[in-house]
Amino acid sequence: MANPKKHHTASRRDKRRAHWKRLTLPGFSKCLQCGTLHIPHRVCPGCGFYNGQLVVAIEAKKGKGDEGSSR
Repeated sequence: MANPKKHHTASRRDKRRAHWKRLTLPGFSKCLQCGTLHIPHRVCPGCGFYNGQLVVAIEAKKGKGDEGSSR
């Protein structure tokens, strides 16, 4: 079993551990149909299009005044 020959200082150890939690945002691309931002090579969550073709039918979102207006 290999063992370290020299003792590493706490600052050296902590510098190595400081970067494990760093997150990067994925690159976004603009949808050609509706213009919303989405992750590349995925179906657009706004309109349901992928590569110029409708893949998923997205229902229209209800507005603020649409609730309870069944008079």
